[in-house]
Amino acid sequence: MRTTNLIKAAVIAIFTLPVAVHAQTVQQAPKQCLAPNTPVGTPRGIHPGRVAWSHAPGAATWDGSQASAWFDDSCNDYALCRWLVAATLRNLTGEKSEKRAWRAVFTYFNTQRGKQGKSYGKGEKIAIKVNNNNTYSHEDSREINASPQMLLALLESLVEEAGVPQQCITVAEPSRFITDYLYNKCHSRYPGIRFVDNSGGDGRMKAEYSEGAIRFSKDNGRLARGLATAFTEADYVINMALLKGHVGQGVTLCGKNWYGCTSINADWRKNTHNNFDQNRDGTPKYMTFVDFMGHKDLGGKTLLWLIDGLYGCKNVGGEPGPLWTMEPFGGQWPCSLIGSLDPVAIDMVGIDLLTNQFPDMPDADYSDMYLIEAAQAGNAPSGTAYDPEGDGTPLKSLGVAEHWNNATNRQYSRNLGREEGIELVYEMKK
Repeated sequence: MRTTNLIKAAVIAIFTLPVAVHAQTVQQAPKQCLAPNTPVGTPRGIHPGRVAWSHAPGAATWDGSQASAWFDDSCNDYALCRWLVAATLRNLTGEKSEKRAWRAVFTYFNTQRGKQGKSYGKGEKIAIKVNNNNTYSHEDSREINASPQMLLALLESLVEEAGVPQQCITVAEPSRFITDYLYNKCHSRYPGIRFVDNSGGDGRMKAEYSEGAIRFSKDNGRLARGLATAFTEADYVINMALLKGHVGQGVTLCGKNWYGCTSINADWRKNTHNNFDQNRDGTPKYMTFVDFMGHKDLGGKTLLWLIDGLYGCKNVGGEPGPLWTMEPFGGQWPCSLIGSLDPVAIDMVGIDLLTNQFPDMPDADYSDMYLIEAAQAGNAPSGTAYDPEGDGTPLKSLGVAEHWNNATNRQYSRNLGREEGIELVYEMKK
Protein backbone atom coordinates (compact mmCIF):
# COMPACT_ATOMS: atom_id res chain seq x y z
CA MET A 1 0.00 0.00 0.00
CA ARG A 2 2.78 2.41 0.93
CA THR A 3 4.56 1.70 -2.40
CA THR A 4 1.35 2.31 -4.32
CA ASN A 5 0.80 5.61 -2.56
CA LEU A 6 4.35 6.70 -3.33
CA ILE A 7 3.88 5.86 -7.00
CA LYS A 8 0.59 7.73 -7.03
CA ALA A 9 2.17 10.75 -5.40
CA ALA A 10 4.96 10.72 -7.98
CA VAL A 11 2.45 10.54 -10.81
CA ILE A 12 0.46 13.45 -9.41
CA ALA A 13 3.66 15.46 -9.21
CA ILE A 14 4.52 14.64 -12.80
CA PHE A 15 1.15 15.62 -14.19
CA THR A 16 0.86 18.89 -12.30
CA LEU A 17 4.08 20.25 -13.78
CA PRO A 18 3.33 23.14 -16.15
CA VAL A 19 3.85 22.27 -19.79
CA ALA A 20 3.27 24.21 -22.97
CA VAL A 21 -0.04 23.66 -24.70
CA HIS A 22 0.54 22.41 -28.23
CA ALA A 23 -0.38 24.63 -31.12
CA GLN A 24 -3.22 22.47 -32.37
CA THR A 25 -5.40 23.11 -29.30
CA VAL A 26 -6.79 26.16 -31.12
CA GLN A 27 -8.74 23.64 -33.21
CA GLN A 28 -12.02 22.73 -31.52
CA ALA A 29 -11.65 19.39 -29.76
CA PRO A 30 -13.86 16.55 -30.96
CA LYS A 31 -17.08 15.99 -29.03
CA GLN A 32 -17.13 13.00 -26.68
CA CYS A 33 -19.86 11.08 -24.89
CA LEU A 34 -18.23 11.51 -21.50
CA ALA A 35 -17.17 14.77 -19.85
CA PRO A 36 -13.66 15.03 -18.32
CA ASN A 37 -13.09 13.33 -14.97
CA THR A 38 -16.53 11.70 -14.82
CA PRO A 39 -15.60 8.00 -14.68
CA VAL A 40 -18.07 5.20 -15.34
CA GLY A 41 -17.63 1.46 -15.05
CA THR A 42 -15.63 -0.88 -12.83
CA PRO A 43 -11.84 -0.49 -13.04
CA ARG A 44 -9.69 -3.57 -13.57
CA GLY A 45 -6.09 -4.41 -12.83
CA ILE A 46 -3.61 -5.14 -10.06
CA HIS A 47 -3.89 -1.41 -9.42
CA PRO A 48 -7.47 -0.81 -10.62
CA GLY A 49 -7.77 1.44 -13.64
CA ARG A 50 -4.02 1.89 -14.04
CA VAL A 51 -2.58 2.67 -17.46
CA ALA A 52 1.21 2.77 -17.83
CA TRP A 53 2.63 5.13 -20.45
CA SER A 54 6.35 4.81 -21.18
CA HIS A 55 8.12 7.40 -23.32
CA ALA A 56 11.62 7.02 -24.77
CA PRO A 57 12.51 10.04 -26.95
CA GLY A 58 14.77 8.95 -29.79
CA ALA A 59 13.40 5.41 -30.02
CA ALA A 60 12.06 6.28 -33.49
CA THR A 61 14.02 8.62 -35.74
CA TRP A 62 12.77 8.12 -39.31
CA ASP A 63 13.05 11.44 -41.15
CA GLY A 64 10.17 10.80 -43.53
CA SER A 65 12.40 10.39 -46.57
CA GLN A 66 12.22 7.64 -49.18
CA ALA A 67 15.91 6.87 -48.61
CA SER A 68 14.87 4.68 -45.70
CA ALA A 69 11.71 3.09 -44.32
CA TRP A 70 10.23 3.82 -40.91
CA PHE A 71 10.76 0.19 -39.87
CA ASP A 72 14.49 0.03 -40.75
CA ASP A 73 16.85 -0.78 -37.89
CA SER A 74 18.72 2.43 -38.66
CA CYS A 75 15.57 4.40 -37.76
CA ASN A 76 14.68 2.56 -34.55
CA ASP A 77 16.68 2.11 -31.35
CA TYR A 78 16.07 -1.47 -30.21
CA ALA A 79 17.55 -0.90 -26.76
CA LEU A 80 15.01 1.86 -26.18
CA CYS A 81 12.20 -0.40 -27.41
CA ARG A 82 13.26 -2.97 -24.83
CA TRP A 83 13.23 -0.25 -22.20
CA LEU A 84 9.70 0.70 -23.23
CA VAL A 85 8.46 -2.86 -22.69
CA ALA A 86 10.26 -3.27 -19.37
CA ALA A 87 9.18 0.13 -18.02
CA THR A 88 5.56 -0.44 -19.01
CA LEU A 89 5.46 -3.77 -17.20
CA ARG A 90 7.15 -2.40 -14.09
CA ASN A 91 4.92 0.65 -13.84
CA LEU A 92 1.79 -1.33 -14.56
CA THR A 93 2.43 -3.79 -11.75
CA GLY A 94 4.51 -1.74 -9.31
CA GLU A 95 7.22 -4.41 -9.36
CA LYS A 96 10.91 -3.53 -9.52
CA SER A 97 11.95 -6.13 -12.09
CA GLU A 98 10.57 -7.25 -15.44
CA LYS A 99 10.58 -10.88 -14.33
CA ARG A 100 8.52 -10.15 -11.20
CA ALA A 101 6.20 -7.94 -13.25
CA TRP A 102 5.37 -10.80 -15.61
CA ARG A 103 4.74 -13.10 -12.65
CA ALA A 104 2.36 -10.52 -11.21
CA VAL A 105 0.50 -10.14 -14.52
CA PHE A 106 0.01 -13.91 -14.95
CA THR A 107 -0.99 -14.34 -11.31
CA TYR A 108 -3.53 -11.53 -11.50
CA PHE A 109 -5.06 -12.97 -14.68
CA ASN A 110 -5.39 -16.48 -13.24
CA THR A 111 -6.64 -15.30 -9.86
CA GLN A 112 -9.48 -13.46 -11.59
CA ARG A 113 -10.47 -16.81 -13.12
CA GLY A 114 -10.47 -18.81 -9.92
CA LYS A 115 -6.88 -20.05 -10.08
CA GLN A 116 -5.59 -18.32 -6.97
CA GLY A 117 -1.87 -17.55 -7.01
CA LYS A 118 -1.18 -19.39 -10.30
CA SER A 119 1.45 -17.93 -12.63
CA TYR A 120 2.42 -19.13 -16.12
CA GLY A 121 2.22 -22.92 -16.42
CA LYS A 122 4.30 -25.30 -18.51
CA GLY A 123 3.01 -25.71 -22.06
CA GLU A 124 0.42 -22.93 -21.89
CA LYS A 125 -0.09 -21.13 -25.20
CA ILE A 126 0.07 -17.37 -25.78
CA ALA A 127 -1.29 -15.67 -28.91
CA ILE A 128 -0.28 -12.10 -29.76
CA LYS A 129 -2.63 -10.10 -32.00
CA VAL A 130 -0.63 -7.51 -33.92
CA ASN A 131 -2.05 -4.84 -36.23
CA ASN A 132 -0.67 -5.36 -39.73
CA ASN A 133 -3.77 -3.98 -41.40
CA ASN A 134 -1.96 -2.11 -44.18
CA THR A 135 -0.43 -5.16 -45.86
CA TYR A 136 -1.22 -6.83 -49.16
CA SER A 137 1.22 -9.74 -49.34
CA HIS A 138 4.39 -10.86 -47.58
CA GLU A 139 6.29 -8.08 -49.30
CA ASP A 140 7.23 -5.11 -47.14
CA SER A 141 4.74 -2.26 -46.94
CA ARG A 142 5.84 1.29 -46.17
CA GLU A 143 2.48 2.01 -44.55
CA ILE A 144 1.98 2.13 -40.79
CA ASN A 145 1.88 -1.38 -39.34
CA ALA A 146 3.23 -3.32 -36.38
CA SER A 147 6.79 -2.32 -35.51
CA PRO A 148 9.33 -5.15 -35.86
CA GLN A 149 11.52 -3.65 -33.15
CA MET A 150 8.65 -3.27 -30.69
CA LEU A 151 7.32 -6.76 -31.40
CA LEU A 152 10.76 -8.29 -30.96
CA ALA A 153 11.17 -6.38 -27.70
CA LEU A 154 7.93 -7.93 -26.44
CA LEU A 155 8.95 -11.41 -27.61
CA GLU A 156 12.34 -11.11 -25.91
CA SER A 157 10.61 -10.09 -22.71
CA LEU A 158 8.23 -13.05 -22.87
CA VAL A 159 10.94 -15.61 -23.60
CA GLU A 160 13.83 -14.31 -21.50
CA GLU A 161 11.98 -12.69 -18.57
CA ALA A 162 8.60 -14.43 -18.35
CA GLY A 163 10.11 -17.81 -19.23
CA VAL A 164 7.61 -18.68 -21.96
CA PRO A 165 9.04 -21.25 -24.43
CA GLN A 166 9.24 -20.10 -28.03
CA GLN A 167 7.06 -22.95 -29.26
CA CYS A 168 4.23 -21.77 -26.99
CA ILE A 169 4.03 -18.33 -28.61
CA THR A 170 2.05 -17.43 -31.74
CA VAL A 171 2.12 -14.04 -33.45
CA ALA A 172 -1.05 -13.69 -35.49
CA GLU A 173 -2.64 -11.35 -38.00
CA PRO A 174 -5.29 -13.70 -39.44
CA SER A 175 -7.00 -11.12 -41.64
CA ARG A 176 -3.88 -9.73 -43.31
CA PHE A 177 -0.22 -10.63 -43.85
CA ILE A 178 2.92 -10.94 -41.76
CA THR A 179 5.35 -8.98 -43.92
CA ASP A 180 9.00 -9.89 -44.40
CA TYR A 181 10.42 -7.11 -42.26
CA LEU A 182 8.30 -8.26 -39.31
CA TYR A 183 8.80 -11.99 -39.82
CA ASN A 184 12.52 -11.91 -40.61
CA LYS A 185 13.39 -9.64 -37.69
CA CYS A 186 11.64 -11.84 -35.14
CA HIS A 187 12.08 -15.28 -36.68
CA SER A 188 15.85 -14.89 -36.98
CA ARG A 189 16.05 -14.33 -33.21
CA TYR A 190 13.34 -16.77 -32.12
CA PRO A 191 12.83 -19.43 -34.81
CA GLY A 192 10.52 -21.49 -32.61
CA ILE A 193 7.77 -18.87 -32.50
CA ARG A 194 4.82 -19.49 -34.85
CA PHE A 195 3.53 -16.80 -37.22
CA VAL A 196 -0.02 -17.02 -38.53
CA ASP A 197 -1.51 -14.89 -41.29
CA ASN A 198 -4.19 -14.94 -43.98
CA SER A 199 -2.29 -16.77 -46.70
CA GLY A 200 0.41 -18.83 -45.00
CA GLY A 201 3.59 -19.82 -46.81
CA ASP A 202 7.13 -18.44 -46.59
CA GLY A 203 7.41 -19.82 -43.06
CA ARG A 204 4.04 -18.49 -41.96
CA MET A 205 1.07 -20.72 -41.13
CA LYS A 206 -2.29 -20.13 -42.79
CA ALA A 207 -5.04 -19.03 -40.41
CA GLU A 208 -7.78 -21.53 -39.61
CA TYR A 209 -11.11 -20.61 -38.07
CA SER A 210 -13.68 -21.88 -35.63
CA GLU A 211 -16.84 -21.01 -37.52
CA GLY A 212 -19.72 -19.41 -35.68
CA ALA A 213 -17.58 -18.82 -32.60
CA ILE A 214 -18.97 -15.35 -31.98
CA ARG A 215 -22.69 -14.67 -31.82
CA PHE A 216 -23.27 -10.98 -31.85
CA SER A 217 -25.63 -9.40 -29.35
CA LYS A 218 -27.72 -7.90 -32.15
CA ASP A 219 -28.33 -8.74 -35.78
CA ASN A 220 -25.07 -7.87 -37.53
CA GLY A 221 -26.04 -9.09 -40.96
CA ARG A 222 -23.19 -10.75 -42.84
CA LEU A 223 -20.49 -9.72 -40.36
CA ALA A 224 -17.95 -12.55 -40.06
CA ARG A 225 -18.58 -14.90 -37.12
CA GLY A 226 -15.57 -17.20 -37.30
CA LEU A 227 -12.62 -16.72 -34.94
CA ALA A 228 -9.04 -17.74 -35.71
CA THR A 229 -8.05 -20.91 -33.86
CA ALA A 230 -4.80 -19.21 -32.87
CA PHE A 231 -7.00 -17.43 -30.31
CA THR A 232 -9.70 -20.00 -29.56
CA GLU A 233 -6.97 -22.55 -28.70
CA ALA A 234 -4.76 -20.14 -26.74
CA ASP A 235 -4.58 -19.99 -22.95
CA TYR A 236 -3.59 -16.33 -22.97
CA VAL A 237 -3.81 -13.46 -25.45
CA ILE A 238 -1.88 -10.21 -25.77
CA ASN A 239 -3.58 -7.44 -27.75
CA MET A 240 -0.87 -5.26 -29.33
CA ALA A 241 -2.65 -2.43 -31.12
CA LEU A 242 -1.37 0.73 -32.81
CA LEU A 243 -1.89 4.39 -31.92
CA LYS A 244 -3.73 5.74 -34.94
CA GLY A 245 -6.92 7.20 -36.32
CA HIS A 246 -9.50 5.47 -38.48
CA VAL A 247 -12.18 6.78 -40.81
CA GLY A 248 -15.64 5.85 -39.59
CA GLN A 249 -14.80 5.10 -35.97
CA GLY A 250 -12.35 7.95 -35.41
CA VAL A 251 -9.72 5.70 -33.85
CA THR A 252 -8.40 2.15 -34.15
CA LEU A 253 -6.98 0.91 -30.86
CA CYS A 254 -7.29 -2.34 -28.89
CA GLY A 255 -11.06 -2.57 -29.31
CA LYS A 256 -10.98 -2.57 -33.10
CA ASN A 257 -7.83 -4.69 -33.31
CA TRP A 258 -10.00 -7.73 -32.51
CA TYR A 259 -11.75 -7.49 -35.88
CA GLY A 260 -8.62 -8.95 -37.45
CA CYS A 261 -9.18 -12.20 -35.51
CA THR A 262 -12.40 -12.91 -37.40
CA SER A 263 -12.89 -14.84 -40.63
CA ILE A 264 -12.89 -11.81 -42.92
CA ASN A 265 -11.44 -11.39 -46.39
CA ALA A 266 -7.94 -9.93 -46.74
CA ASP A 267 -9.51 -7.35 -49.09
CA TRP A 268 -11.39 -5.02 -46.73
CA ARG A 269 -13.73 -3.96 -49.54
CA LYS A 270 -15.32 -7.41 -49.46
CA ASN A 271 -16.14 -7.26 -45.75
CA THR A 272 -18.98 -5.75 -43.78
CA HIS A 273 -18.41 -3.43 -40.83
CA ASN A 274 -21.81 -3.41 -39.18
CA ASN A 275 -22.19 -1.28 -36.05
CA PHE A 276 -18.56 -0.20 -36.02
CA ASP A 277 -19.38 3.52 -36.36
CA GLN A 278 -20.85 5.59 -33.56
CA ASN A 279 -23.96 7.72 -34.05
CA ARG A 280 -22.88 11.13 -35.30
CA ASP A 281 -25.19 12.91 -32.86
CA GLY A 282 -23.78 11.04 -29.87
CA THR A 283 -26.91 9.07 -29.04
CA PRO A 284 -26.11 5.61 -27.61
CA LYS A 285 -26.21 2.56 -29.86
CA TYR A 286 -25.09 -1.06 -29.95
CA MET A 287 -21.35 -1.25 -30.72
CA THR A 288 -19.84 -4.43 -32.17
CA PHE A 289 -16.47 -3.83 -30.51
CA VAL A 290 -18.02 -4.51 -27.10
CA ASP A 291 -18.81 -8.06 -28.20
CA PHE A 292 -15.18 -8.51 -29.23
CA MET A 293 -13.91 -7.04 -25.97
CA GLY A 294 -16.10 -9.32 -23.86
CA HIS A 295 -15.87 -12.55 -25.86
CA LYS A 296 -14.38 -15.45 -23.90
CA ASP A 297 -11.72 -16.16 -26.55
CA LEU A 298 -10.74 -12.53 -27.20
CA GLY A 299 -10.97 -10.02 -24.36
CA GLY A 300 -11.80 -12.85 -21.97
CA LYS A 301 -8.39 -14.44 -22.53
CA THR A 302 -6.38 -11.25 -22.66
CA LEU A 303 -3.43 -11.12 -20.31
CA LEU A 304 -2.19 -7.69 -21.36
CA TRP A 305 -3.36 -4.82 -23.55
CA LEU A 306 -0.71 -2.76 -25.34
CA ILE A 307 -0.74 0.19 -27.72
CA ASP A 308 2.41 0.55 -29.81
CA GLY A 309 2.92 4.30 -30.08
CA LEU A 310 6.43 4.22 -31.46
CA TYR A 311 5.26 6.28 -34.44
CA GLY A 312 1.53 6.78 -34.27
CA CYS A 313 -0.53 8.05 -37.18
CA LYS A 314 -3.35 10.51 -37.79
CA ASN A 315 -4.96 8.24 -40.37
CA VAL A 316 -5.57 4.53 -40.71
CA GLY A 317 -3.22 4.08 -43.68
CA GLY A 318 -0.21 5.56 -45.40
CA GLU A 319 3.24 6.10 -43.94
CA PRO A 320 3.47 7.23 -40.31
CA GLY A 321 2.84 10.89 -39.72
CA PRO A 322 2.70 13.68 -39.06
CA LEU A 323 5.10 14.34 -36.19
CA TRP A 324 3.51 14.98 -32.78
CA THR A 325 3.57 18.60 -31.62
CA MET A 326 1.75 18.26 -28.30
CA GLU A 327 3.75 17.99 -25.10
CA PRO A 328 5.71 16.00 -24.12
CA PHE A 329 6.63 15.05 -27.70
CA GLY A 330 7.96 18.39 -28.88
CA GLY A 331 7.61 17.89 -32.62
CA GLN A 332 9.03 14.35 -32.68
CA TRP A 333 7.55 10.88 -32.97
CA PRO A 334 5.65 9.79 -29.84
CA CYS A 335 8.17 6.98 -29.12
CA SER A 336 5.74 5.50 -26.61
CA LEU A 337 4.29 2.23 -25.39
CA ILE A 338 1.03 2.20 -23.45
CA GLY A 339 -0.09 -0.81 -21.41
CA SER A 340 -2.95 -1.79 -19.12
CA LEU A 341 -4.85 -4.66 -17.56
CA ASP A 342 -8.05 -2.69 -18.17
CA PRO A 343 -9.22 -2.84 -21.82
CA VAL A 344 -11.47 0.19 -21.50
CA ALA A 345 -9.01 2.45 -19.69
CA ILE A 346 -6.19 1.90 -22.19
CA ASP A 347 -8.31 2.89 -25.19
CA MET A 348 -9.60 5.95 -23.32
CA VAL A 349 -6.00 7.13 -22.89
CA GLY A 350 -5.36 6.39 -26.57
CA ILE A 351 -8.37 8.50 -27.55
CA ASP A 352 -7.26 11.38 -25.34
CA LEU A 353 -3.80 11.36 -26.92
CA LEU A 354 -5.02 11.09 -30.51
CA THR A 355 -7.86 13.61 -30.32
CA ASN A 356 -5.73 16.20 -28.56
CA GLN A 357 -2.86 15.82 -31.02
CA PHE A 358 -5.14 15.55 -34.08
CA PRO A 359 -8.42 17.33 -33.22
CA ASP A 360 -9.32 17.38 -36.92
CA MET A 361 -9.12 13.59 -37.34
CA PRO A 362 -11.96 12.24 -39.49
CA ASP A 363 -15.01 11.01 -37.57
CA ALA A 364 -13.48 11.65 -34.14
CA ASP A 365 -16.70 13.00 -32.59
CA TYR A 366 -18.03 10.55 -29.99
CA SER A 367 -15.24 8.09 -30.72
CA ASP A 368 -15.49 6.98 -27.07
CA MET A 369 -19.00 5.55 -27.57
CA TYR A 370 -17.88 1.91 -27.71
CA LEU A 371 -15.95 2.39 -24.48
CA ILE A 372 -18.93 3.92 -22.66
CA GLU A 373 -20.96 0.89 -23.74
CA ALA A 374 -18.16 -1.48 -22.63
CA ALA A 375 -17.70 0.21 -19.27
CA GLN A 376 -21.43 -0.15 -18.58
CA ALA A 377 -21.97 -3.40 -20.48
CA GLY A 378 -24.22 -4.78 -17.75
CA ASN A 379 -26.49 -1.75 -18.04
CA ALA A 380 -25.50 -0.24 -21.37
CA PRO A 381 -26.77 3.25 -22.28
CA SER A 382 -28.04 1.80 -25.58
CA GLY A 383 -30.13 -0.79 -23.74
CA THR A 384 -28.20 -3.61 -25.42
CA ALA A 385 -27.87 -6.88 -23.51
CA TYR A 386 -24.31 -7.77 -24.53
CA ASP A 387 -23.86 -11.56 -24.76
CA PRO A 388 -21.20 -12.38 -27.39
CA GLU A 389 -21.40 -16.15 -26.84
CA GLY A 390 -25.20 -16.19 -26.96
CA ASP A 391 -25.32 -18.44 -23.91
CA GLY A 392 -27.66 -16.32 -21.82
CA THR A 393 -24.86 -14.90 -19.65
CA PRO A 394 -24.73 -11.16 -20.29
CA LEU A 395 -21.54 -9.17 -19.89
CA LYS A 396 -20.82 -7.01 -16.88
CA SER A 397 -18.64 -3.90 -16.88
CA LEU A 398 -15.45 -4.51 -18.88
CA GLY A 399 -13.45 -1.69 -17.29
CA VAL A 400 -13.47 1.99 -16.49
CA ALA A 401 -14.02 4.87 -18.91
CA GLU A 402 -12.84 8.41 -18.22
CA HIS A 403 -11.28 11.35 -20.05
CA TRP A 404 -8.40 13.32 -18.56
CA ASN A 405 -8.93 16.85 -17.26
CA ASN A 406 -6.99 18.58 -20.04
CA ALA A 407 -4.09 18.08 -22.45
CA THR A 408 -1.78 20.20 -20.30
CA ASN A 409 -1.94 18.35 -16.99
CA ARG A 410 -3.26 15.01 -18.32
CA GLN A 411 -4.78 13.95 -15.00
CA TYR A 412 -7.42 11.31 -14.42
CA SER A 413 -9.41 10.84 -11.21
CA ARG A 414 -6.85 8.67 -9.43
CA ASN A 415 -4.10 11.14 -10.34
CA LEU A 416 -6.23 13.71 -8.52
CA GLY A 417 -6.39 11.59 -5.37
CA ARG A 418 -9.82 10.03 -5.90
CA GLU A 419 -10.48 6.31 -5.40
CA GLU A 420 -12.20 5.86 -8.74
CA GLY A 421 -11.52 6.10 -12.45
CA ILE A 422 -8.21 5.85 -14.28
CA GLU A 423 -4.67 6.29 -12.98
CA LEU A 424 -2.09 7.26 -15.61
CA VAL A 425 1.50 6.41 -14.70
CA TYR A 426 3.94 8.17 -17.02
CA GLU A 427 7.70 7.61 -17.21
CA MET A 428 10.14 9.24 -19.61
CA LYS A 429 13.49 7.63 -20.30
CA LYS A 430 16.22 9.90 -18.99
